[in-house]
Amino acid sequence: MSVIFVVIIRSVISFFALLILVRFMGKQQLAELTFFDYVVGITIGSIASTLSVQINQNTFATLSGMAVWTVLPILLGYLTVHSVWARKVSEGEATVVIENGKLLEENLRKLRLSIDDVLALLRSQSVFNITDVEFAMLESNGSLSIQKKSQKQPVTPEDLHLPTQYDGLPTELISDGVILVDALRSLHISKAWLQHQLNKQNISDITSVSIAQLDTKGNLYVDLQGDQPSYIISTTE
Repeated sequence: MSVIFVVIIRSVISFFALLILVRFMGKQQLAELTFFDYVVGITIGSIASTLSVQINQNTFATLSGMAVWTVLPILLGYLTVHSVWARKVSEGEATVVIENGKLLEENLRKLRLSIDDVLALLRSQSVFNITDVEFAMLESNGSLSIQKKSQKQPVTPEDLHLPTQYDGLPTELISDGVILVDALRSLHISKAWLQHQLNKQNISDITSVSIAQLDTKGNLYVDLQGDQPSYIISTTE
């Protein structure tokens, strides 16, 4: 058996093994990573690459290594749910870096974080003045959580005692030219009703619709394929 063919077979095995194990680990590896998650992901990927091209390595032994590096983080994840100590060890803690508009230099030194790094993180959240910040905390995944001073926070309808309407999630009715029957059924509407709404903009061909979403206010957003225009159709008229 040629070396190339062996590498191809091992790569296919490595690909699907990695896919299965990552799905088994859950969405944590797809979210913003902590340092520990990053190390685990890199290690599993490294083992997978070894399985793919190192033909002198035993396949089942390498798969066993991948399995161990998958199971241990899962077990640790269950442990961190029930143990504050384990959570602090594996994920770390959020650290306050700004308090009442003042940088806490001692905490920055502990984190080995420069003032320029903090300023860059602030700018990424459209904060350009440190004095606008009541608290800023560096999370375990490296992101910066900011609470602005009360006088610098945007005004909300609640502050002005203004009534608001419920604004829920829109429901996707058409995707890539295909009507989503389950979505229609959940809203108790028919294909004929949907076609009637589309006809208001002379849209007769469902397959020309890239996406159609109905929001909770009764507005149907329709985006046509290619360079064709998009529409917002009121279904209450």
